[in-house]
Amino acid sequence: MMPFECYKTYLAMKNHFTKDKYDYHKYCGRSRASLQSFYKRKDRYFFEKMSRAHPDKEIEDYFVANFASCKDPETLWIGEIIKEGDGNFKQWQKKVQSLSYVFKEDAGILFDRKVDEVFDCNNGHPHILKSYLGGYTTLETLVICDRILGYVKNFDKKLKDPVWETVSRRIKKYTPFLNINVPHYKKVLKEVVIHGSQ
Repeated sequence: MMPFECYKTYLAMKNHFTKDKYDYHKYCGRSRASLQSFYKRKDRYFFEKMSRAHPDKEIEDYFVANFASCKDPETLWIGEIIKEGDGNFKQWQKKVQSLSYVFKEDAGILFDRKVDEVFDCNNGHPHILKSYLGGYTTLETLVICDRILGYVKNFDKKLKDPVWETVSRRIKKYTPFLNINVPHYKKVLKEVVIHGSQ
């Protein structure tokens, strides 16, 4: 990947994670960046260095890892990625490689109560959202639970607040980048729930 292509991938990922109407896959990672604007950037050395250090697919994953793990993709700037990007990427790789284990651990903590209680949003934020906001549940687990149970659409109808809207967008934007074997995770969840209720 050329440095300019790396820069365009960064911009496309930023658009994907921050704009409702932009879809990285639908638009094949295209963005309106110009070569002229790229050469004016003081941080272009980062993209030059990155394009030499990582294969194409890894560059895509690198930006996914950073946008998915930051507190707010809207405010994530390239300086932060330059500083903390490698660490975030390594942590993300580790998590994704052991996703089944991560999900089982998360689910064990999350489902220490009845399933209905985990997703009950009649009195404000449901337990699953509080657990994620408190740092006890990973974004990956939220995605997997949605793939199994489809709770996000229901929350979208019931929860009209910026906190949930931000998390909802993040779940939807991150989902296409995760390869989820739904039958496998259904089985894991079932075991956790049955074991927890004994």
